[in-house]
Amino acid sequence: MPNVKNILFIMCDQLRWDYLSCYGHPKLETPHIDSLAARGVRFDRAYCQSPVCGSSRMSFYTGRYVNSHGASWNFVPLRVGEMTIGDHLRPRGIRTALVGKTHMRADYAGLIRLGVDLVSQEGVFAAECGFEPFERDDGIHPSSSHDPFPRYNDYLREQGFGGDNPWEDWANSAEGPNGEILSGWYLENAKFPARIPAEHSETAYITGRAIDFIDEAGAEPWCLHLSYIKPHWPYMAPAPYATLYGPEDTYPPVRSEDERITPHPVYGAFVEQRVSQSMSRDEVRNSVLPAYMGMIKQIDDEIGRLLRFMEKLGRIEDTLIAFTSDHGDYLGDHWLGEKDLFHEPSVRIPLI
Repeated sequence: MPNVKNILFIMCDQLRWDYLSCYGHPKLETPHIDSLAARGVRFDRAYCQSPVCGSSRMSFYTGRYVNSHGASWNFVPLRVGEMTIGDHLRPRGIRTALVGKTHMRADYAGLIRLGVDLVSQEGVFAAECGFEPFERDDGIHPSSSHDPFPRYNDYLREQGFGGDNPWEDWANSAEGPNGEILSGWYLENAKFPARIPAEHSETAYITGRAIDFIDEAGAEPWCLHLSYIKPHWPYMAPAPYATLYGPEDTYPPVRSEDERITPHPVYGAFVEQRVSQSMSRDEVRNSVLPAYMGMIKQIDDEIGRLLRFMEKLGRIEDTLIAFTSDHGDYLGDHWLGEKDLFHEPSVRIPLI
């Protein structure tokens, strides 16, 4: 690989390893991701270091176990001084940038204690996992104190999708039969298409911003971390992706009644969570899983758009591409929803 000078590091959020056709899914065709596997290396037994967004990503960025870097849960800060991908690459003249999600929580107490100016270049890199935040979009709970409103909200308003939080009201909500707004936070609404057209969805927008970065970088060596928020919940896909698949296209749940007989107290507590109770019901899975597959299909199409752009610029020949996920999704397997524990649906990931 003597010509490689750039790195494209693609990460999806909550993408199970077995929901790609190159990993054997019989109904969900992902030809663009498959093309990466066909001309690269597809790892068949890859596992994340933590089935939780923030701590898993901090392990990816630092190359360290969770008990080493200390960011043990979402919104637990990554300590100042932990070297990341960006910290290693920037001194070598490689522009290292982020488009999308990191779930990074900065160690502001440490930065202040060390006298680091939070608005300086050093302060920004320390607060953004060592990446230049070309377009940070953590997506989840954008109105909470943890996450600033993403710029995607401003983009939606420019397209005519108004409101205090169009990310939630348009991109992650649907319209009911009588014109009522149906929130994507409720799993029963996953069967409806999002109110937003596919070309203005978050997946398409983030891809466009990645294209903007590569175009702007020109001949300068770069490492771009392109990090999609989907197929993480809210499980809501835009048309036509929302209706491409049905329950008959999904895997049946992997679970046994024996698992619920005198369970380990930790496992039993997770089984009793509301999301696990919901995802253990067939009617909920039949609503959620087709939407989950639709969101993955859209990601594949958008990666195809990005690869075509890179081919046009000649960037395929000099760019190393890595594709992975931060963790999986139970989707009702083992009577569980979400992730968090260490069964294969949660901790095993695609890696190309």
